[in-house]
Order: sequence, then structure tokens, then C-alpha cells
Amino acid sequence: MRPTPHKALAASALGIAALAAALLPVTPAAAAPPTAPPAADCTPAQVVTNGGFESGTSPWSQSSSTVITSRSGQSAHGGTSFAWLNGVGSTHTDTLSQSVTIPSGCSSATLTFWLHIDTAETTSSTAYDKLTAKIGSTTLATYSNLNKATGYVQKSFDVSAFAGQTVSLAFTGTEDSSLQTSFVLDDIALNTSGGTTPPADSTRTPAAPSYTVSLSSNTSGTVWTGHESATFTNASSTALSEVYLRLWDNYHGTCSAMPIAVSNVTGGTAGALSVGCTALQIALPTPLAQGQSTTIGFDLGITVPSGADRFGYDGAFSMIGNALPVLAIKDGSGWHLDPYTNNGESFYSLAADFKVTLDHPTTLLVPATGTSVDTPGSSGRTVTTATASKVRDFAWAAGPFSKISGTSTAGTPINIYSVSGISSSSAQSMLTTAKTAVDAHAGRFGAYPYGELDAVIDNNFWFGGMEYPGFVLDLVSTTALTHEIGHQWFYGIVGDDEYNSPWLDEAFTDYATDLALGSTGTNCWNSVSWASTAEKITNSMAYWDAHSSRYSTVVYGYGKCALHDLRRVLGDTAMAKMLKDYATAHWYGVSTTAEFKAAAQAATTTDLTSFWTQHRIDG
Repeated sequence: MRPTPHKALAASALGIAALAAALLPVTPAAAAPPTAPPAADCTPAQVVTNGGFESGTSPWSQSSSTVITSRSGQSAHGGTSFAWLNGVGSTHTDTLSQSVTIPSGCSSATLTFWLHIDTAETTSSTAYDKLTAKIGSTTLATYSNLNKATGYVQKSFDVSAFAGQTVSLAFTGTEDSSLQTSFVLDDIALNTSGGTTPPADSTRTPAAPSYTVSLSSNTSGTVWTGHESATFTNASSTALSEVYLRLWDNYHGTCSAMPIAVSNVTGGTAGALSVGCTALQIALPTPLAQGQSTTIGFDLGITVPSGADRFGYDGAFSMIGNALPVLAIKDGSGWHLDPYTNNGESFYSLAADFKVTLDHPTTLLVPATGTSVDTPGSSGRTVTTATASKVRDFAWAAGPFSKISGTSTAGTPINIYSVSGISSSSAQSMLTTAKTAVDAHAGRFGAYPYGELDAVIDNNFWFGGMEYPGFVLDLVSTTALTHEIGHQWFYGIVGDDEYNSPWLDEAFTDYATDLALGSTGTNCWNSVSWASTAEKITNSMAYWDAHSSRYSTVVYGYGKCALHDLRRVLGDTAMAKMLKDYATAHWYGVSTTAEFKAAAQAATTTDLTSFWTQHRIDG
């Protein structure tokens, strides 16, 4: 994705809120938590039920019926409901609690919640009104009117010491005799992972996924129904007893009204939805041993919401990104079940094969990932069959687009699909840009492998652009389109964990964009100014969601400048060779910061230790 000023402005309130939210001293625990029992197999899970309060009040206990609410005066972090403690303006206590069981044998258990505090108190020194967060008898943190902030801020706590126990998760808010303070909670989760017996290996699994999808749309292309199946192999030496489907676009709805609906699961048993209903557990009938393969299937319904978004419709034009459920990744650290981020990407997946059949009205053009073939369907309808090999996900659009086509000098077919309001000259300009960009990137990093490349152009997108394999969404912008096409290599071909290491695709793509457009980044590192000691190029999206106003500056700007600086250390020729060799070594695989640093060090006799420290590249 390439952010625009629209996005930076919208995100600034969260960034200010995060900087303003400082903890009061943590109250010491009344007693040390009990010792965890001997290690056993860990079943990774999200153990808080109804953490987004979208399914009524159960199983929460609340001091009054008004704590869990959707009433006006405050707003939810996600969905429509939230927990509102206090806000009365007189002596008052509110409580909210739930009993949770943390599985045995889990080496990691993390409690997270989103908190918003507003107050009528004017003091800058006295904590009159307080919120205490506890697990069991241990106080995790205390917040007060002094921690007021403009928006929600995510809080995170390591509660691994409570593995194997059933404890109360409790929040208590107190107000003094005057001037209200509201403590608003939402999206509470407690994720466990990391089994200790048997030891988990670092192999990424389920491996070699293959997806077969058949969907039919309504007349406008905003509703799609049909069936999906996923075949996969367990590459790990640890038997696989379950898998998780990521239903990413449920972020755009609520758990009671999900845009992505999965039903009638075969080849496994559907379990609980978690992570804001974006993760669905599928228990396998028998554990899948290393090297064994199996198939799960399910009926699928997709309802596209209104909005010019990567998943949304803009008038007659639907953009359908990340709507197909894909398999989550499990490795030595457990299942990767990170939350959706609207600030960037969370879409960590392994390269897979897709065959997707889309039955739609003939009046709609349907650009899609992969190579597409249209055949006549029933009366007034067309069947578009798109096939793609070694791609990480699949996206498409539907609408009465204007289409122009061409071929790059190196032979890549390019299609530009424009919504109404895009001039023919703008479309032609984007076609020229796409031809130049795909060849420039291919010359530096390796030949483009995905057959055709489709670009959907809509100036109403609130973001600068969005990448999918062989398919991008963009504004009329030479820089943005060159950037999104660069993502075909960094995230698409050379994969990464986009949630935990966003710099590996965004900084590298912005660096590639500079080179493609003839910019050498001269002196750009000289303008770096860090906002805090915690700010690093390699921070995860969890950090950037709490510091939104700095995300683009650091990950994109400082990230690409660090790579320009590295090029000056290595020399142009050595840097170019190193990056091309690095891409080749990770072709269709997954890259890590540690692997990149090792490759860079191998390309020079200069010790780069101080370089990584200066540029805040950890890992």
C-alpha cells in the first residue's frame, strides 16, 4: 500500500493519543501468580469470549446493564458495541469481568485491549478517577484521568505465567465526587501460542496450498456466493490437528453481520471465530502427520460494503481484495493470528495456486489476479476463469470499467481498467507507466512471473494504492502505480510477515520505486529525526497502529533512505547484485530482517553492525 496525505491526517489523532497515554505506576501484585503446571501440548487459542461486545453481554459480568452498550456519547473501536465504565461525574464504581482459562503448555499468552479515556477533569497532576486492569489477583496496570487521549490506544500484557489456570479478567473503574471520566474498552483478546511439548519446529505450514473457488454474483457484483476448497500439506514434523482460515474482510463489518460468511465446512469441524471474527478455527478429523495432505471445503458468501476501499464498492464498481479465506501460517512461534490493520497490511500467507471461477453479468468486466479467460454463461452472463500459480492471495474487481491494453517491451500484457470519470488520456498515461515500471523492476529483481498485470484506476480511493498478485488498485499517479507494481516483487514474489515486518515490503518497494523513477535518494538520510527511542524502522504494525502519524515517515521514508545509504556503503554494483540474488534466493518464499542483514553483510568486508544500529534496523 502507498499512503496518501488523506490517510496520514485521518490517522494523526491515534498517533497523538498513543503518545499521550502513559501508565501510572503499576500496583504490585498481592501475591505472586501460582506456578504454571508442567509443560503439556499447547492448543493456540484466543480465550476471551465476546471481546468485542458484539454478541450481547454474555459471558461478561458487569456492575450494571449500561456498562456494555452501544449508546451515543462514545463510539466502538470496531463494530458498534463497547464497554463504557464510569462517565457519571459523581462518586461511582463500575466493574467488568470474565472468567478465562489459559491452556496448559503455552509458552506465550498475551492480553490486549483497546482503551479510550476522556475526562472533564482539568488537572495535570492528580489522578482523581481510575481504571484498574487485573488478572486473577495481579494488577496489570492502573490508568486515570491523567491518561486522557483523543482516540483508542491498544494495551498489551504478557500473562504467560497464568498458563494452565482459570482466572478472572477484571476491570474496575472508580470516580470521585465531581467531573466525569469515561473509560471505554473494546476488542479485548487473550491470545495463546507456542507449545512446549513436543517442541515446535520453525517450518512454515500448512504448505503448498491450492485453492479452488466457484462464485456467482448478483446483478451489481456486490454479492458473491458459492464454494471454496483448500488442499494443503503439513510440512512440519509436528502433527497438525487444526488449521485457521483468515476471513480478513470481516474487519469491515461486525461479528453479527459479517461480510465474509463461511458455512457447511467439510474435511474438518468449524470452531470458534476469533480476532474480531477474522480467524476461523477448523479442527481436522485426525492429526495430519508430516508430509500428509488433506482438503477442507466450505460454502462462501461475500457481501461487499459501500466505500471506495480495497474491499468496497464505489458506485457501480466493486473492489474485492482479501475476500477469499486463506490459510493462516503456523511456525515455531505458533499460529500467526495477528489482527487486521487498516493502516497497512496484515496479510501474511504462503505462495499458493488458485483457480477461481466467477459467474457474473456480461455488463460487468472482472479484472482479477492471474490469467483470465471469459466464456459465455447463462443468458446475459459471462464466466471468468482466473488461474494463478505461486501467489499469496487473490483479488478481483467488478464493474462497467473502461479497458485499454498493451504489452511491455519485455512482453508482459498490461490491462488498465478505469472507473467512470477517469479520462482516456489519464488511462493511457497509466498504461505507459505500468509498461515502464514492470520492466524496470523485472530488470533489477527478476522476470515478472504472473502472466498479465491488471490495474484498476479510481481517484476516489482514500489510499494511494493497494497491491495484490498481478492486480493493483491505484489513483492516477505515476509514483503510486510504480510503487504498487514494485510490490509484485516485495511481498508478492519475495514474501514477508507484513504485520510484524512491514518494512520488508514497503521500504524495499519505495526504494525500488525511486530507482525506477531515477531518484538516487541523495542525502535523504540526513533529514531523519526520530520521535522517540522506541521508534525503529523494523517496528511491527502493532507499534505503528499506536503511532499512526509516524508510520509512513519511518517505514516508507526512513526505510528507503536506509537502503539508499546501504547502497552507498556497498557500492551501486554490489547493492544491485545483492538485492537480485536475495530476491532469487527467496523467490516464492518468505524473507526476514535477519536474513536480509546477513545477505548485506556477505556483500561487503565492512562491518555493518554500527550501520544497523544507526538506522534502527533490528532483527
